Amino acid sequence: MQEVLSRATTLEEVQTFVEDLRDVYDLEHLVYHSVNSTGGQYAALTYDQEWVQRYLEQGYARIDPVVQGCYRKFQPTDWKALDWSAKGARSFLGEAVESGLGNQGFSVPIRGPSGQFAVVSVNHKCTDDTWANFTGERAADLLLISHYLNEKALQIEGNPERGPTRALSPREKDTLCLLASGANRANIAETLKISESTLRVYIESARFKLGATNTTHAVAMALTHGLIVV
Repeated sequence: MQEVLSRATTLEEVQTFVEDLRDVYDLEHLVYHSVNSTGGQYAALTYDQEWVQRYLEQGYARIDPVVQGCYRKFQPTDWKALDWSAKGARSFLGEAVESGLGNQGFSVPIRGPSGQFAVVSVNHKCTDDTWANFTGERAADLLLISHYLNEKALQIEGNPERGPTRALSPREKDTLCLLASGANRANIAETLKISESTLRVYIESARFKLGATNTTHAVAMALTHGLIVV
């Protein structure tokens, strides 16, 4: 899927990618929504357009626990961990479900350059156990895809992708490559024959050079810029 997205040159192609990815993962919906520092917005999503129009007309972003929760968070969040206790939030959820949204959701908040903020959300109709298995197996993929989507949308909209401020060292590349392939930190340290504390130094150094907001973002940027190959 990364290769498909890398070939996209228009926002329409990003929309098509989102629709195809929804089908690949057999989800109800997949959404990418970005807001830049001046309030400009872009969204690639699979929601019914009537629901999108209703959402915008009612200004539901003000009460949507997913939007409000992700704006305060840096880590991926399961929707059930958000606060749905307010009457307005419960009413909003009921209306969303009636409009075709599933009972399960998972969102990845992203902080981009110059104050840009984005969210990637996936949504499904299934049991808690089925959803827990899905997110447990796919969380790492969703994190990387979310950052790929954001980097590509920024590139197409005319915001240059942020390249590394300095070249990555061979050890930093090895570290990011192993992270991208799904290895955990203990296994990476063992493979590279270094301590986990030394590994943390390589990761933080790579993040700084890439201008990445977190480790997953660093891996995504390294892949996007062709600095590592998995």
